[in-house]
Amino acid sequence: MSIFNQLFERTARNVAVSSSRRSALARLGGMVVGGAMTSLLPVDRTANAQTPGGAAGSDPKSCDYWKYCAIDGFLCECCGGSSSSCPPGTTPSPITWIGTCRNPADNTDYIISYNDCCGKGSCGRCFCNTNENETPLYKLSRDNDINWCMGTANVNYHCSVAAVIGVKKS
Repeated sequence: MSIFNQLFERTARNVAVSSSRRSALARLGGMVVGGAMTSLLPVDRTANAQTPGGAAGSDPKSCDYWKYCAIDGFLCECCGGSSSSCPPGTTPSPITWIGTCRNPADNTDYIISYNDCCGKGSCGRCFCNTNENETPLYKLSRDNDINWCMGTANVNYHCSVAAVIGVKKS
């Protein structure tokens, strides 16, 4: 027998004696779950971002637009959609984060639902990251640092929308 074969045989016998099928399956399962968990890491959407301009509070292409008080991402208004609807070829994520924003026109607080629009590559225009009343990551529905497209068939993030879903009760 060659030295290589003897070395391989000795190593294989040592592994067989010191481990079981269960431990090998447990390690394999840990690697699979660990690999799947990497998709839950925060996503940095600032690459190639452009700063939008416009009048404070009234321009839906501006980060200062009143509905964008808790938005994080590229504005769909600059990507072929509107402030509250996804562009053609994309679908809204089924899971949202929420915020409460004050409309300066009527001085009323509104509950805003923020959706990521998914299905195309990143828009890359009009990036905004405002964090009013954002909570730490332990309360996911109030955190905007997650790629919410993970719940869709196509996980590619394109842009974000802000839809009014109610009025804040006093």
